[in-house]
Amino acid sequence: MLAVVAGVATAAPKQKAEKKIVTVVFTTDLDCHHCAQKVLNTIPYEKGIKNVQTDVPTKTITVSFDAEKNSIEALIKAFAGIKVKVFKAEEKK
Repeated sequence: MLAVVAGVATAAPKQKAEKKIVTVVFTTDLDCHHCAQKVLNTIPYEKGIKNVQTDVPTKTITVSFDAEKNSIEALIKAFAGIKVKVFKAEEKK
């Protein structure tokens, strides 16, 4: 019995799988700084979001997220929830 307990206690801890961080550039209907602020006040609170950047002149939103916790499709729905239309999503390599 003691050998079993000692074996369990000295077993190597499992290593966490590396997070897969995905960065996507969304082309949107973003046309003012108020709309950009609405995105910055909402999207960072979605699951797994690591970074959000808006660019009003180019009408793009760049989002980095943990692929195990979120997806492009879910983010498009989140944008729709705040009335921001997404026309194209392009994954950055």
